[in-house]
Amino acid sequence: MKIVLVDDQTLVRKGVISILSLQDTIEVSGEAGNKQEALRLIQREEPDLVIIDFQLGQESGLEVISEAKRLGYKCKFAILTYSKDLTSFEHAKALDVDGYISLEAHPEELIYALHVIYRGRKYFDPDIIELLLQAEKKPQVDNSFIEQLTSKEKEVLQKLGLGFSNRQIAERLFITENTVKKHVGQVLSKLNLGDRTQAALYANTTGLVQYKYDVLV
Repeated sequence: MKIVLVDDQTLVRKGVISILSLQDTIEVSGEAGNKQEALRLIQREEPDLVIIDFQLGQESGLEVISEAKRLGYKCKFAILTYSKDLTSFEHAKALDVDGYISLEAHPEELIYALHVIYRGRKYFDPDIIELLLQAEKKPQVDNSFIEQLTSKEKEVLQKLGLGFSNRQIAERLFITENTVKKHVGQVLSKLNLGDRTQAALYANTTGLVQYKYDVLV
């Protein structure tokens, strides 16, 4: 199994590589710390599997996956992250990743997950599955308050639900960051929410975010 590792933290990369290097069936053919390095490495090495962090400094690991898929690279992708946030998981699932593995996993669990993915099955961290089961038991949020928002405020809320920063929202909606801040303030006020994290959760629980179509917008 030929693997490429992508993480912006050198210590994390070295730690994972030290674990994988003990396996005769696994070859780590390269490591990268950002999007451009990762794409060049994937093109050159043609790995079976790319293990990638959800966050690469100011960049997103999902952007690497999206671009690699667009370019036609056939390797599998697994997210390796500390995050156990359902929103982050849904982002990854929308891109049809093959695995979502916790950095808190034991070495043997990591190895097991990689072999499961290599054999063509998907592997999702057990804690994430538990969170999903708990979320399914919760009552649906009333989304009638969304009608108070203007069309632009709805767009901003949707992007918040996708985890975008003010800068990213400004670029995608062709407005200034200052205007984004004003819209975020209005959204929080009208929906009686405390912060942008609550707004992101609200956008997801009310179904405003449609990952299959919006995650690459």
